[in-house]
Amino acid sequence: MKITQLDLFSGIGGFHLGFERAGYEVTSFFSEIDKHAIAVYKHQFPKSTYVGSVTDVRGGDLPRIDLITFGSPCQDFSLAGKRKGMEGDRSSLILEAIRLIRECRPRVFIWENVKGTFSSNSGEDFSAILQEFTNIGGYRLEWQLLNTSWFLPQNRERIYLVGYSTTTGGDWRGVFPVGEDGGATDELPRHNPRANTITTRYTGNANGSFIGEHQQPAQEVKQIGARLDSNGGTQPYQQDRVYDADGIVPALNRGKSDLIIKNNYRIRRLTPIECERLQGFPDNHTAFGIYDDQKKPMTNTQRYKQCGNAVTVDVVQAVAEQCKPLFK
Repeated sequence: MKITQLDLFSGIGGFHLGFERAGYEVTSFFSEIDKHAIAVYKHQFPKSTYVGSVTDVRGGDLPRIDLITFGSPCQDFSLAGKRKGMEGDRSSLILEAIRLIRECRPRVFIWENVKGTFSSNSGEDFSAILQEFTNIGGYRLEWQLLNTSWFLPQNRERIYLVGYSTTTGGDWRGVFPVGEDGGATDELPRHNPRANTITTRYTGNANGSFIGEHQQPAQEVKQIGARLDSNGGTQPYQQDRVYDADGIVPALNRGKSDLIIKNNYRIRRLTPIECERLQGFPDNHTAFGIYDDQKKPMTNTQRYKQCGNAVTVDVVQAVAEQCKPLFK
């Protein structure tokens, strides 16, 4: 199935890859402002076309678009952020995506955002966003809160909202639910075979040794988390940020404080490859980028950041499977 995608706030291509894994042949036009994410996208999807910042993209300059995907900046909605909601400069960029939906009239659009969007400004922000989508006209809306832990061992709850044209024919029963309780993923195991994400390399500091050791009871491990950050400094302890390698990890947070408890309470950081696996990307997806037509290695700092900002590929794939009747 061939589709043309406008991939807004594209990051490292999680939406693109998820649709490809669901069996779509994707031609993508992608919009992003982070130069490192752009470089990774160009390296992984060399036939894609970069179209600049979302504020500069115009529907009239694009070919027929079948699908618009966007995980617009979410810091102002995040439960961990300052919760400015739609008044925040970054979150208001969703209005640019809505403008492009009006201009391109795709058959389907998909928006991903954090769980905090439901409660931001006492729910008024989510209601305002739904009203903006409704005002476009000609689209049905469905949404569901999905968790990466249904597919991979990471507790990452995100809202997925799908809008699809009311002219879609056939006996269509809707996109959702998907996930643990029904829909396209009923035949998938809770954690797919790629869920063994923890490597045996004890990396973390410059010489690749353990960041620290602790011989006290497990409940005291959090004291180590309070003393460590990516620069060896201090940070407030984050509940459940230090975790057992055999369990479900909390949502990735750009790699800055994602620590693993190993045997004997030895602690190290996640590796970039582990972060890629926890988000459903192939190993070393973020290892290289294309800068000025030159392939160059990516720093670990950027790799952590890109994985923490990405959509989970396996979740996108499940949604994409459910969307197939909408493109027939």
